[in-house]
Amino acid sequence: MFDAIARRYDFLNHALSAGRDKRWRARAIDDLELPADARVLDVCTGTGDFAIAAADARPQATIVGVDFAAAMLAIGLDKVRARSLARRVALVRGDATTIPVRDGWADAATIGFGIRNVNRPERALREIARVLKPGGRLAILELGEPTIPGVRQIYNWYFLSVLPRLGRLVSHHDSAYSYLPASVANFPRPADFAAIISSQGFRDVRAVPLTAGVVYLYVATRA
Repeated sequence: MFDAIARRYDFLNHALSAGRDKRWRARAIDDLELPADARVLDVCTGTGDFAIAAADARPQATIVGVDFAAAMLAIGLDKVRARSLARRVALVRGDATTIPVRDGWADAATIGFGIRNVNRPERALREIARVLKPGGRLAILELGEPTIPGVRQIYNWYFLSVLPRLGRLVSHHDSAYSYLPASVANFPRPADFAAIISSQGFRDVRAVPLTAGVVYLYVATRA
């Protein structure tokens, strides 16, 4: 599915979020408090936007992005080369539950809207804890649901009715943008997911609502 929508993925992300996806990633990177020469692991990297944003924020950083979708990675690699970042940003095909990076390599890790697509998120979180140094930071962006009455109803109408139709129209894929709201509905609530993160080797876990709760930023520290 992700390979099939790869060519239109970035356009839809930016359009359907009204450009706020860039702000969400920037906020997440700010909260990581990265050292100048940070080593960053970006899991479920897709077309590499989070990895590139980290490279832009820290010009001396080294970033490894991991994803299983070859077509997404190919587009990400084109973007990395176009930005002359190939020496600092490596995109690797791999599984979030068996990350091909050595123990304690990373100062920080990121996941942008990908953890709900992992069949065994607990195992992925354990793997990230393995790859992070003690005290290393984790930032996860994931879709949520607004808690403000009125806003929640409007958002749910858009998310459940309008977005899947727009997604099908632009991506020419019948199920990808119906899968999106279904996967969000099945994802744990913020407090529950924060507890899952805590159980997999992390401390000081925070779930921060962004844009009225449309997105949540989960920030944690490797124990």
